[in-house]
Amino acid sequence: MKIYTRQGDQGQTGLFDGTRVSKDHWRIETYGTVDELNSTLGLAAAHCAVPDLQALLLKIQHQLFDLGADLATPADSPNAHRVRRIAAADTEFLEKHIDLTTARLTPLREFVLPGGTILAAQLHVARTVCRRAERRLVTLMQHEKLTPQPLIYLNRLSDLLFTLARLANHLENKMDVPWRPTEP
Repeated sequence: MKIYTRQGDQGQTGLFDGTRVSKDHWRIETYGTVDELNSTLGLAAAHCAVPDLQALLLKIQHQLFDLGADLATPADSPNAHRVRRIAAADTEFLEKHIDLTTARLTPLREFVLPGGTILAAQLHVARTVCRRAERRLVTLMQHEKLTPQPLIYLNRLSDLLFTLARLANHLENKMDVPWRPTEP
């Protein structure tokens, strides 16, 4: 398979069903942001020395690839049956890991700033990219009919990434960075 096809040289790209759309189409913006999120998780995983956490990040990366394919394939597409759609079970998987991770942490009593360890900071970056993907998906859903599952999944994923960032600090015996309002 060649890396370049020249098919996008005019500012258009193809959806999974072959439909050509502008590269700034809502659908492309949405799954492009999911792809960016996947890349940020790859960077976090590359800096992660905890095998269980690294495996979890890899599993989420696979789910995000599924989500990208889901978003690249309209429900009425002839290829729709060939794509794995994000389902409630994917969100339940995230919720299970939020609960397991939260149980390992001290209760959160204040807002925290992104930071601490390198891994925690990278997970916070992933969280903010996830929130942007969620916003892009809301816009897409205003223009096209989609199931709510991808939106629910991204919402929960951002919660998990926040929790994992806190865990990354905890595992390195580093405190979360508390937010202190600046004086006027």
